Amino acid sequence: MTDLPKLFDLHSRVAVVTGGAGLLGSEFCLTLAQAGAQVMVADLDGDGAAITAARLQQQGLSAHSVGVDVTDPASVHNMVAEALAAFGRLDILVNSAALDPKMDPEHLAEQPARIPEEHNLTSFEHFPLEAWKQALEVNLTGMFLCCQSAIPPMLAQGQGVIINLSSIYGLAAPDQRLYTRPGQPPHYKPAYYPVTKAGVLGLTRYLAAYYGEQNIRVNALSPGGVFNGHDDTFVQAYSARAVLGRMAEKDEMNGALLFLASDASAYMTGSNLVVDGGWTTW
Repeated sequence: MTDLPKLFDLHSRVAVVTGGAGLLGSEFCLTLAQAGAQVMVADLDGDGAAITAARLQQQGLSAHSVGVDVTDPASVHNMVAEALAAFGRLDILVNSAALDPKMDPEHLAEQPARIPEEHNLTSFEHFPLEAWKQALEVNLTGMFLCCQSAIPPMLAQGQGVIINLSSIYGLAAPDQRLYTRPGQPPHYKPAYYPVTKAGVLGLTRYLAAYYGEQNIRVNALSPGGVFNGHDDTFVQAYSARAVLGRMAEKDEMNGALLFLASDASAYMTGSNLVVDGGWTTW
């Protein structure tokens, strides 16, 4: 008979989480550590990563931190080297780092922004090329570099798991009506976000097929909107589009993340797990 708790047990495994100091990234670090993994918290905000790791350590969990610029190959290589030096192996990579312009003030305060927030006010026909290129560098090239650096130790071990964070906007176009406010300048979800998140799904399928015979599983996780101090107007408009009638809480992706990271999903690769309260149902 299958021992279900054992399927979710991550003791003896090592996880690296990019964007580990962010809203969801910090939740993922906590979830993996509570399941028994040793966690490397990696983030562009090195101080934020250190704070997140310290919080885990205060709970008796195993964690270290490292600052990383996912667009810099040397920085990414150092991230993996730090994980190997600290823990001796690398079993799980969670690619959570991304540029994601949002309406919530807390998110903007938590994470250093490479692209100015005023670009969210720019229509598609006037959107700056430089901002487009920066987003591609972080959201796609950064994920490519992280996978490229993490896979060699996984190959040497004969196993590994990669989880790439996509979004409902990788499956459906943003509803720009959510971002408008009466009497205020137009506000847009930039084109780069759905484009890069759709690209994440393509990269996920490619890597899953490429490394399937080497026992490296690669899946995507696509969250819906997560509440983080949004104003009432946004919450009501968003909730009206979700089958469950509300936004997600920040810890409601954790079960899906643990499932994908653990042996509970051992026969799953190249897939996209959508956790969106039914947003993409209709």
